[in-house]
Amino acid sequence: MLLQDKRGIVFGIANRRSIAWAIAKAAAAEGARMVFTYQTERLGESVRELAATLPGETPCVECDLANDHAIDNAIQFTRERFGHLDFLVHAVAFARKEELEGDYMQTTREGFRLAHDISAYTFTAVAKAARPLFEGRSGSLITLTYMGAERVIPNYNVMGVAKAALEASVRYLANDLGPVNIRVNAISAGPIKTLAAAGISEFSKILDHHKSKAPMRKNTDVDEVADTAVFLLSEKSRGITGEVIHVDNGFHVLGV
Repeated sequence: MLLQDKRGIVFGIANRRSIAWAIAKAAAAEGARMVFTYQTERLGESVRELAATLPGETPCVECDLANDHAIDNAIQFTRERFGHLDFLVHAVAFARKEELEGDYMQTTREGFRLAHDISAYTFTAVAKAARPLFEGRSGSLITLTYMGAERVIPNYNVMGVAKAALEASVRYLANDLGPVNIRVNAISAGPIKTLAAAGISEFSKILDHHKSKAPMRKNTDVDEVADTAVFLLSEKSRGITGEVIHVDNGFHVLGV
């Protein structure tokens, strides 16, 4: 029970296929209690149904991460339910579908701004808002990234640039929060079929290529990512911060 009596908040659950949901299930199995957030009331019904399948009560609250007031409300909601936090999971990214096809140079100014706001800045925003709930406690913050931040992936385009900003944010936040014993890390997961991935043009080709070339000759399983997340959220990883850990069956080591 690596997370026994630990309290956390999870941003980014949309449905059963969400990586955030896999992480939440794995954390609950290790004894964690969590608050789930959802972007809109339309998604709220699905998130509440998932929350009801976990042991004990899992409070849920609406939180549009594009709105600082909504973030503050979600953190206050968490304070009222739990009093404190031990971990935070950020699994949120967005870019317009039309920005995820063709050439990167065709990215619009508004598309660039939106992708960076939702996919990168929101991690900093929730870290800042949640910081007081970690007062006097060790803590762990994790986010999700992808190899498109490091190398060119066809049609990933502005999302890759936003993920690069997210990974830089991980390092800067790790430096900011390390003195108060809060660790900050990212998991760079291999391609997984999720709601977000569905917006990437020709995503099935990326999956096929990954499976045929990765050293393990298979695609990434969502539970592999969840197990790594539990490790990073637990005290077993207490000496690790500012890292981007690849969970992609070794694909990132390839030169071609």
